[in-house]
Amino acid sequence: MQLEARLADITTLDVDAIVNAANASLAPGGGVCGAIHRAAGRELERACAAIGRCPTGEARLTPGFALPARHVIHAVGPVWHGGGSGEPELLAACYRSALDLAREHGDRSVAFPAISTGIYGYPLRPAAGIAVAAVRAWDAAHPGEVERVVFACFGDDVLAAYRDAGVTG
Repeated sequence: MQLEARLADITTLDVDAIVNAANASLAPGGGVCGAIHRAAGRELERACAAIGRCPTGEARLTPGFALPARHVIHAVGPVWHGGGSGEPELLAACYRSALDLAREHGDRSVAFPAISTGIYGYPLRPAAGIAVAAVRAWDAAHPGEVERVVFACFGDDVLAAYRDAGVTG
């Protein structure tokens, strides 16, 4: 699997699936979630409403509608409560769940935002490390099933965190 981290607007990437840092109700929100909903159009909100809720650590899939990506994978990361409430395990689980859905739907390239690091308050550097480790572990268990993962970084600090976690280009 090719891993890359780059400064990018996730809504414009030419990948099979983009991952939304979703809330449990799959409702449009702020940050990356709001940006994805705005770019995809109102159909995305209706598709999410039809699904209903998604538990923390899991993911659900919808079409991409007006996005360049064929699918949106809605992954619900944990709210940071200091790290002693299972947050690392739940964060890793949402990356695995997203990749499982990508594989099941034939998506060979996937873009992730820095899940849980915005309003949910997960510290950026530990979150980036967990994301990279979870994706690499998933790839080791499912070699070649997803060919490319892009960590779409919304700022230089986010890019630096993914580079420090071992992701180059």
